Amino acid sequence: MTALIPTEADDPRLVQDALRRALDGGPALGFGMLPGTPERVPDGTAAVIATSGSSGIPKRVALSAEALRASAEATAARIGSGRWLLALPVGYVAGLQVLVRSLLAGTEPVALEGKFSPVAFAEATLSMVRTGSETLFTSLVPAQLATLLDAADEPGVRTALRMYRAILVGGQSLPEPMRERGADLGARLVRTYGSTETSGGCVYDGVPLDTVAVRTVDGELQLAGPMLADGYIGDDALTSRMFVRDAHGIRWYRTGDLGLVEDGVVRVHGRADNVIVSGGVNISLDRVERIVRQVPGLHQAVVVGVDDAHWGEASVIVVARGEVLRRSESEQLAHARDAVAAELGKHARPARLILVDELATLPSGKPDRESVRRAAAELH
Repeated sequence: MTALIPTEADDPRLVQDALRRALDGGPALGFGMLPGTPERVPDGTAAVIATSGSSGIPKRVALSAEALRASAEATAARIGSGRWLLALPVGYVAGLQVLVRSLLAGTEPVALEGKFSPVAFAEATLSMVRTGSETLFTSLVPAQLATLLDAADEPGVRTALRMYRAILVGGQSLPEPMRERGADLGARLVRTYGSTETSGGCVYDGVPLDTVAVRTVDGELQLAGPMLADGYIGDDALTSRMFVRDAHGIRWYRTGDLGLVEDGVVRVHGRADNVIVSGGVNISLDRVERIVRQVPGLHQAVVVGVDDAHWGEASVIVVARGEVLRRSESEQLAHARDAVAAELGKHARPARLILVDELATLPSGKPDRESVRRAAAELH
């Protein structure tokens, strides 16, 4: 058994030093540890990351040194190696992988200090260029990317966006209008799909990395490859349920996402459990949200379900004030309802559009959907 060391993610340099030892068989790093976490974990474990994922149920994901390396090597094979800008917390798998990739590439990552901002991003990027770094990479969540795109006319931001060979964007779906805006500005964006259980993104722009296999079982996407987590610390039942072996002994991770694979391209439709029953009809909130985000002014909207006296449940759109105000709230809602109806049917139309000063987010930058849902329920 290997010692598990609770690790504060405040100083990336200290984390990187500890990570180097963990990848070489030293004590494992524990991020966001929950009460009851054991002091020792199975040999080979390099990191344990506490995450609630999309389910809201806390889990402690055990990642081996082999899995972390396999993920980093597969990424390098797809997009190349170079110097990374760390713009995400290292206590989350996307941030931790920036450190792993840097270690394997023999480069020193540059960490943004303080709160993420376009100015900080531009200054850090240009400092890397001035020190001779030619091949740059970074990893962002869509909310960070949106902030940069909105500030593209500020000094240095547009130039900084163009400096990267690849900007990985994951953690949640990347709205197509946002991707197009980035491309128009010269940013080379790569949409990633994966989770803590897969050591981070393992499908890039819909195409699995070279060592990754994808299949669907009853509409659920399942992933296989050397980057899969060992399981969940202290929860053998959940491990057995989420990681399964087929008749050939291949180990698969059940993502809980609905989707399909066509001609080698993975298409994610949304969470299997993010569904409401409205008027007796099942409605995928993820599919509704994906359509809503195509509407100008609603690119960062969140769609949640609330109780409804008439239909049982209904979906509502929650969005921060901003571009949405260029048209009336009723016009925006009508546009969104028409778009959803055209693709999914009238039964799936959102019931209401709620404006808030700011969308609640998790430390990872993802929307805090439970907080958004509670706020929407109070206002609905």
